Amino acid sequence: MFKNCDELALKRVLIIFVFFGFAFIQPDITSAIEYPMIDKQKTARRLYRHLEVLTKEIGERSIYRSENLKKTEAYIKNFYRDIGQTVRIEEYLYHDLKVANIVTEIQFGPTPAKRFILGAHYDSVAGTVGADDNASAIAVQLETARQLKKLKGHLNLNISVCLVSFALEEPPVYGTRFMGSRVYTRKAKREKEKIDGMICLEMVGYTCRQTGCQDYPFPLSYMGYPEKGDFIGIVGNFGSRKFTRSLTQAFEKNSQLPVVKLTVPFNGWIMPSIRLSDHASFWDQGFKAVMITDSAFYRNPHYHLLSDSMEKLDYQFMAELVESLSVFFSSHQ
Repeated sequence: MFKNCDELALKRVLIIFVFFGFAFIQPDITSAIEYPMIDKQKTARRLYRHLEVLTKEIGERSIYRSENLKKTEAYIKNFYRDIGQTVRIEEYLYHDLKVANIVTEIQFGPTPAKRFILGAHYDSVAGTVGADDNASAIAVQLETARQLKKLKGHLNLNISVCLVSFALEEPPVYGTRFMGSRVYTRKAKREKEKIDGMICLEMVGYTCRQTGCQDYPFPLSYMGYPEKGDFIGIVGNFGSRKFTRSLTQAFEKNSQLPVVKLTVPFNGWIMPSIRLSDHASFWDQGFKAVMITDSAFYRNPHYHLLSDSMEKLDYQFMAELVESLSVFFSSHQ
């Protein structure tokens, strides 16, 4: 994510946000047993191992360390192949550098009724190893894929899940046509790709549990949102409101993960800080999409700093998210 928020513009739209409304979602404990649960301790250990590889063995994954981008591409590709998935490498040029989006698809039947995308960018900002931003999201993406593979053959689901790891999102590429998600969505629009909803994972590993540690952009800071950063945020535009609602309702099946839902009109342009990831590329092409996030710089003080390291992440929280995503996908029977 890249911070660029116009506070004056936001102040002009307070009444719009009050009109459209936002909701703090309490988890539904009673219905959690209806869906397959995961071994969260084992999942947390696997997530930890992904972070070790991405942030310590590989390290900075910025455009200025292209060799590390290639190592990350290989790591993601090999993971999918190890769990029995066919992988598609969609290469493109950033000036004279060849980069690639990494794509695999888990289809639960010959003619699934719905097709979703689970996406995350794998680069980091220059000068950091990007543990929360965005190795946490890649780790959750990979472990969700592992869980979906386990579900295949055991549940009669009527969906297909396409997992896309985007090459470039951070500055200086952010906002340009070279963003991995912009490259992907232009092609998807041109080829009329079926996308019933895109889930963007953006910084999903940091929690803070002391009162007052969670911040919000104006006007949300005046609307009674939680003061502790122990929830996951689900952000959708007005055109994706039904998808946002269905995802949130499925997350309620997970009794351990509180959710804050945010729905904004005008593709989020009246609140620029919520457009700062790959979901906005899908919004701009007319696709339904949501961002799932720990709220980035509104919670994590290590945003875009060298101190964004894996030791500061909450792996149990991330494992809960893997389970919640599994709950959502397994609800399509």
